[in-house]
Amino acid sequence: MTNSSIIIAPSILSADLSKLQEEVDSIEQFADWLQIDVMDGQFVPNLSFGAPVIKNLKTKLLLDIHLMVEDPQERIEEFLKAGAKHITFHAETVKGTDARKSLIKAIRDGGATAGIAINPDTPLDEVEDVLGEVDLLLVMSVNPGFGGQNFITEVLEKVRTAREKFPDLMIQMDGGVDSETASKCIKAGANNLVSGSFIFKASDREAAITSLRS
Repeated sequence: MTNSSIIIAPSILSADLSKLQEEVDSIEQFADWLQIDVMDGQFVPNLSFGAPVIKNLKTKLLLDIHLMVEDPQERIEEFLKAGAKHITFHAETVKGTDARKSLIKAIRDGGATAGIAINPDTPLDEVEDVLGEVDLLLVMSVNPGFGGQNFITEVLEKVRTAREKFPDLMIQMDGGVDSETASKCIKAGANNLVSGSFIFKASDREAAITSLRS
């Protein structure tokens, strides 16, 4: 049975960047969100998309910006102007409740929803100060910065705990999500799944996305 309440957000990090618009078009009618990983070469070793690329994409999907950068507060405005409707920043780069709340407010004031992400080694209690404030918690199930990594099963315990404590919170998982690990994510309490390689390397992308909801 397919669970229509599960949001699927293909990550364009795994798409063929030489024909990015065509890649987005291929999944648009089957997906819910489109995740754009923004990497600065500092917080993570790779570099990726800037706001001009996002601004030129044509899509009806909600643009979900995942800021894997050292200074997210410096990058918010450019992505809001580019059309971002959701922006997630990393707990590891924004320390302190006041700083986090200020960034959440800035994102919302710009017309987007706000999320906070934690890496596999970051405990859930590191962000419990703002889980009642954000729209989304992103639990990374791989170490950020590279596509195609293996899913880290141990992070599911954080998802279970977050779901128990915050029953209405949107919980997103990102990293190594495929038809096998997706069911584990959903069972643990995730309701928003990011998948890159599994979708964009599939010969039948509609079937791949449908399998993630099952």
